[in-house]
Formats: sequence, structure tokens, C-alpha cells
Amino acid sequence: MREIVLDTETTGFEPNDGDRIVEIGAVELFNHLPTGRTYHQYINPQRNMPEGAFGVHGISEEFLSDKPVFKAIAQDFIDFIGGSKLVIHNASFDMKFLNAELGWVNRPPLPKSQAVDTLALARRKYPGSPASLDALCRRFGINNSSRTLHGALLDSEILAEVYLELIGGRQPDLVMSGSTIKKPVDGVVPQDWRLLPRPTPLAPRLSKIEKAAHEKFIATFGSKTLWSK
Repeated sequence: MREIVLDTETTGFEPNDGDRIVEIGAVELFNHLPTGRTYHQYINPQRNMPEGAFGVHGISEEFLSDKPVFKAIAQDFIDFIGGSKLVIHNASFDMKFLNAELGWVNRPPLPKSQAVDTLALARRKYPGSPASLDALCRRFGINNSSRTLHGALLDSEILAEVYLELIGGRQPDLVMSGSTIKKPVDGVVPQDWRLLPRPTPLAPRLSKIEKAAHEKFIATFGSKTLWSK
């Protein structure tokens, strides 16, 4: 099963108000394993960059001035994603922008059913808890220290790790490494890939306060319990 973990950066929040996509990043998964194949493209929005948006992603008008417009990269983007599921954090936002851009160049929209929303997954799995990408990285012990600004490809790579934890987690003490997994050939992944040990253990998910409260509760059973013998 092929999936594409995807993120975009934009000039704002609403394409109907003239906001545009300025960056697309995507990571390919096959059977929930990263293949090492990615898509990354900066896009000239043909408009100014609002200060608020620049503060989020740090992409300037000057930097984008010589980049291709969306029409020029649309086919390459469509070819990369194909009909695969699109794994996106807050999918309604990115899908809204992608379909606006596709509509402006007379291409059919992506169906909403093609998207898997990791924000919705996180809220269902951890109701009432913070569900931002940074919060989920903290929950799963995923290193996002390089994420000083939002960036579409970096965020896609981080989201791929978060997504794999959300759908059931990795096997204990194992990590999936794109460098050890070969790309699919005619839709089939070679069977000689290997899972490598985690470079660092996952951070404990039990806080010191929770641990102390549990120990205090257990102490109320006295010293004759089976586990104290």
C-alpha cells in the first residue's frame, strides 16, 4: 500500500482571499515503510509575502521570485502523488489550497476521500490532549529540534514518524530507516530491507507526578501483596 505524507506552506489562510501555496513537501511510504523517495518544490505565488506568513516559514518574496509557478509543476506533483492516500496534518487546510491551485490551472480537484487527517486521528486517540505536530512529537519522543521554522519537506518527514506512531506504533526497539529500504519496483518492495535498532530509546510517557501518585496508591494495599513478596 502506497501512501504520501504531505505538507504545504502558504501565504496565508484562505485561497479565496488570494492566498497561494509557496512550498510543497511529500514523503513516500510503502506498507508504512519510508522508501526514501520524496517530492519537494518551492512555488512562485505571484504575489507579496505577508509578514505573518514569513514569520511562520521564513520564505521570502525574493527567494521565490525565480521559482516556477504552480501551473509549471502541477503535472509533476500529480504524477508523484498519483491516487495514493495523502497523509496530512489538518488535511482540510492543505486540501483546500491544493484544490484551489489545481482549479486555477483547469485541473480536476483531489477527492476529499484521498486524504487521511492525522489531526483527527490524534484527537480521537487522545481526546482533550494537545494535537499539534510539536505536541505529538513530544508525546512520542520524536526529535523535532531542527524545526525552528515550518518547512514543508521537514514537516512531512516528521509527520511520517508521528503517523506511524498514531496508527499503532513501531515495534519495540526498532526504527524504520529510509536508507535501508529500497524503492518499490512495479509496485513491489524488495524483501531484503532490514529494520535497524532505535538510536535512542523512546522517552517515558509516564510523568514523575503520575509515577508518584501510582506508588502512593499501591502503598495503600499494604506489605502483604503478591508483588511485594
